[in-house]
Amino acid sequence: MPTTRPTGIGHIRDDGETQILADCKAAGVNGFIIVDLPPEEVIRFRNGCTKTGLSYVPLIAPSTTEDRMKILCGIADSFIYLVSRMGVTGATGSLNADLPAHIKRVKELSSNVPVAVGFGISTREHFKCVTSVVDGAVIGSRIIAVLADAPAGQAARTVEDYCSQITERSVTRDYSGTTATTVVESSEATTTTTTTTAIDGTERFGVFGGQYVPEALTTCLAELEAGFQSALEDPTFWEEYRSYYPYMGRPSSLHLAHQLTEHAGGANIWLKREDLNHTGSHKINNALGQILIARRLGKTEIIAETGAGQHGVATTTVCAKFGMKCTIYMGAEDVRRQVLNVFRIRLLGATVVPVEAGSRTLRDAVNEAFRAWIVRLDTTHYIIGSAIGPHPFPTIVRTFQSVIGDETKAQLKELGKSLDAVVACVGGGSNAVGMFYPFSSIPSVQLVGVEAGGDGLDTARHSATLSGGSVGVLHGVRTYVLQNQHGQISDTYSVSAGLDYPGVGPELAQWKESNRATFLSATNAQAFQGFRLLSQLEGIIPALETAHAVWGAIETAKQLGPGKDLVLCLSGRGDKDVQSVADELPKIGPQIGWELRF
Repeated sequence: MPTTRPTGIGHIRDDGETQILADCKAAGVNGFIIVDLPPEEVIRFRNGCTKTGLSYVPLIAPSTTEDRMKILCGIADSFIYLVSRMGVTGATGSLNADLPAHIKRVKELSSNVPVAVGFGISTREHFKCVTSVVDGAVIGSRIIAVLADAPAGQAARTVEDYCSQITERSVTRDYSGTTATTVVESSEATTTTTTTTAIDGTERFGVFGGQYVPEALTTCLAELEAGFQSALEDPTFWEEYRSYYPYMGRPSSLHLAHQLTEHAGGANIWLKREDLNHTGSHKINNALGQILIARRLGKTEIIAETGAGQHGVATTTVCAKFGMKCTIYMGAEDVRRQVLNVFRIRLLGATVVPVEAGSRTLRDAVNEAFRAWIVRLDTTHYIIGSAIGPHPFPTIVRTFQSVIGDETKAQLKELGKSLDAVVACVGGGSNAVGMFYPFSSIPSVQLVGVEAGGDGLDTARHSATLSGGSVGVLHGVRTYVLQNQHGQISDTYSVSAGLDYPGVGPELAQWKESNRATFLSATNAQAFQGFRLLSQLEGIIPALETAHAVWGAIETAKQLGPGKDLVLCLSGRGDKDVQSVADELPKIGPQIGWELRF
């Protein structure tokens, strides 16, 4: 009986494409279903499968465009996996009423290549309905549930009974106790290589970026890209965006940190005060821009993820201003750490959904936000908060956050200052890419990012993706990721909820790869040093995320020496973190000689 391997492209990338194809062939696998293969890689991967004697099974969703459907149907050499409905996989009570028409169109375009339907099939009635018009039914989530409920030692038998009940077929066993199966060999091996032209590729940053997403998201992302591009080219859009500068508190100020500079004993340290923006951080820049695009696209609801809560507050704020329903997904651990911001979000009228899955932090909030988005694409826009995710999100976020670097350039020119370095903290990278991008084409300006070193890079308890990670795929984008040797995403740790993320924006990954930017890591203790110094020397309490960059700015100032100038992006204020600092001081305080108690 033929065997297919459903997987994500991240696992294949990590293990090596040629090697995994050969290993799967040797193990008896007959083909692959890749749930997140980007359009520009479909043809190449299918050709690799063909050369190895394997099959690539295209996945088609209700939202798949006609042009893309023609290509996917044209490369199918065994069967097509047709998704019955939008959303995430799982058993449901009813099937999509539009399914028969969708099946008919796929059959027409594929010249009657066999079609199997999946998503939402769980009962005998579903099976009969689907197999009356297609060649097979894919049942996954229901079988997993059956396995979970099976008595100890009876898993195989329980699944066998379920399949017999669904299909109304009995299973014949031979005397050895194994299932008797018949393998139908193809009368002619597939040896040709498809030459069909692939769909145009998405914007990349060197080898990073892309769109590694389920088929159901491709059309929505294309719509978003078109809407974003239209806005970029429309002067009235930018007039509207800038009309809200007084509301946002822009331009943010730039000033010299005299005592911090004196303490460092090196270059002048200038502060770009994004903490003074409305809502207390740089996040408002992106939230406002994206909600204006969402309105142009006719969306009526907004969802977002948040770690430290700053993006959640900013998104909820603009939703309140424009009268749009808002739902914020937040890891349950971050809900605990950021009680003040959770209350602010609810006070502003949004719903907060604590995510209990996984590590209960930012990465899990992103997962849940994508799952929620995919089931209501028609009405909802996902305002992603950092320079992560599939194209065009990294470009969108960088575009709206570049106001930070653009203003800094103009302000330095007014002061008659030349710049030697810019410094920013790096989690997903929204404030860093916004500060760095306008200076990225000026070789004389150093770009210095500071990641969360947690308990140290020599431990497993950190979130320093660029310093300690490897290339992989996470949340729809190829970038640096904290992962194990099998491509499984590692748990991360930082005292700062906003930096507690196992990936990073693809443009930052490219700057690392090309040596355009330098990335440091600050431990929790070093971040607390930065937090204390800025508070006590300049009277500014920074966010814990920013505190990592404060430490990095001091180190960079020492390296540059007197007479040079650097700008630190002060990405957020620290009201939200005061309780967290108080909670951690008994542990971290003695490490840095800081004795402070309530």
